[in-house]
Amino acid sequence: MFRPKVPTMPQPTGLTNPPAVVEPTAVTPHALAPASTAATPARNRPAAQLTPGTVLALVGGGTAVVLVVGAVLVSMLLAVALTAASVAVCALTVRSCIARR
Repeated sequence: MFRPKVPTMPQPTGLTNPPAVVEPTAVTPHALAPASTAATPARNRPAAQLTPGTVLALVGGGTAVVLVVGAVLVSMLLAVALTAASVAVCALTVRSCIARR
C-alpha cells in the first residue's frame, strides 16, 4: 500500500557528439611601441570638490545614521532589560510558590 516511488534515471537516446579537439595556435610577439616622451602635467586640484552644500549634506547624513543606529541599540538594550526583569519576577514568583508548600 505504501511503497515509495523511486525515480529512474532516463538513458541517453540518439547519437552523442564526440568532444571537440582543441588545436594549439602559434603565438607571435609584437614589437613594443616606444613610450612617448611627453609627460602629462599633474593636476593640482583634488579629485572630489567639496562645496558647502556637499559638506552640509554629508554632515546631515552622518548625523542621521548615528541617530538611527543609536536608537536601534538603545531599543535592543531596553528589550534585554525588560526581558531580564520579567524573568526575575517569574523566578521570584516560582520560588515563593515552592517555599509555601
